[in-house]
Amino acid sequence: MYRIYLLIFILFGCSSTLPDESLSLAEHLKLGMDYLDEEEFVKAQDEFKFVLSRGTGTDYGDDAQFFLAESYFLNKQYMLSIAEYESLTRKMSFSPFFEKSRFRICEAYRIESPDYYNDQSYTEKALERYQEFLDDFPNSEYSQTATGSMIILRNKLAKKLYETGILYLKMDEFEPARMSFNQVLDDYYDTDIVQEVHIGVVKSFLLEKKTGLAKEYWLNKGQDDVVNDQLIDEINQLFSKAEK
Repeated sequence: MYRIYLLIFILFGCSSTLPDESLSLAEHLKLGMDYLDEEEFVKAQDEFKFVLSRGTGTDYGDDAQFFLAESYFLNKQYMLSIAEYESLTRKMSFSPFFEKSRFRICEAYRIESPDYYNDQSYTEKALERYQEFLDDFPNSEYSQTATGSMIILRNKLAKKLYETGILYLKMDEFEPARMSFNQVLDDYYDTDIVQEVHIGVVKSFLLEKKTGLAKEYWLNKGQDDVVNDQLIDEINQLFSKAEK
């Protein structure tokens, strides 16, 4: 019985419809576009691959390369989409889809970027590719979106460093904590978490019983950047507690 089910699965479950070779490249491309509109992504990919295999170097091949990448992107197969967009940008710099492909690569890396507490390799890659995109296409219609995405990604990296510093504080590792906080201030000075980072530096000195250094840091570096009333109250309470 098991063998019968296995045979049925092999014959029917794994079957796929191959592109009709009697159609022209234009017809295959049109069919792929129709499948893409209907979100039949696998069928669309089959059609675009067929056109690519026979139409490389033609306008049909250019279109098929881009829409193959799009079919992966829209199907949330982002790493596969990057490979296809990269293929277009390497081989078809003349393509009308060149700029959008460059932007889609950035977007794919951004979407693959995980929460701050995970490895941030894709976040860093996304930032790198966004910056390259803006350098090459400063007047692009996508430039505003790219800039906004970079702000979000930089905030994520800053958050990771800040939380690393907080973890060191909990372990009474004050110097490594300050190193993490200072890296935020050096590399991500324009991010949302800078005010909290200054508080973290002050806390590290106070927990280490270095009240004088805490006050010096606050007066010379921290107080000008910290404008949140709640955080200012927290600092005042920390100093009051340290002086008792």
